[in-house]
Amino acid sequence: MKKYKYLFLLGILLNLLSACTLLGPEKRDAPTAYDLGPARSHAANAGGAPAINATLLLPPISASPWLDNTGIQYRLAYEDAIRPHAYAQNRWVVVPALLLTQRLRARFAGATRGVITALDGAKADYVLRVELDDFSQLFTAAQSSKVVVRLRASLIDVNTRALQGQTTLSLERGAPPNAPGAVQALAAASDAAIDELLAWAAQTLKK
Repeated sequence: MKKYKYLFLLGILLNLLSACTLLGPEKRDAPTAYDLGPARSHAANAGGAPAINATLLLPPISASPWLDNTGIQYRLAYEDAIRPHAYAQNRWVVVPALLLTQRLRARFAGATRGVITALDGAKADYVLRVELDDFSQLFTAAQSSKVVVRLRASLIDVNTRALQGQTTLSLERGAPPNAPGAVQALAAASDAAIDELLAWAAQTLKK
């Protein structure tokens, strides 16, 4: 009798396991992926002359290790500002440094004699190296946030290897306290930072 009882319980257990297998794990929605949106169009300079009368080599932007992923990063300044977080259900389509590299090259291509990469095998007049130090959302309160974009740039003469100049640019923009708001604000701040970087490079090479 006891043997049949055990077989009966075993049968129930197997049926439960089979049901779990058929149902599978709870389905979760895939994270929403963002980029910086379409690049802005820019009017040509007066007279048709480029802002920078030189050819630039623009290597990929490098990033701090904590930004070398597709997470949309944020910090809670009112709670623990030294700890970065990432949104669970929102991310970038690629790492932010690559998004900014594409944006930077597109902007400079229309304002110089040309933009090349190391793969092109062409000769450039100057190298512009850019590092991404911050690209995140900062919550000053639970329902109040801003974004921060911080870049460091070095401009180097290819022929002499002489450093022409270095600069650090830091831009902030108010942002709605959520991931889509952070994305929109970071896109706007990125464009503004690249515009400032272009103005700095043009001014530096005129000296």
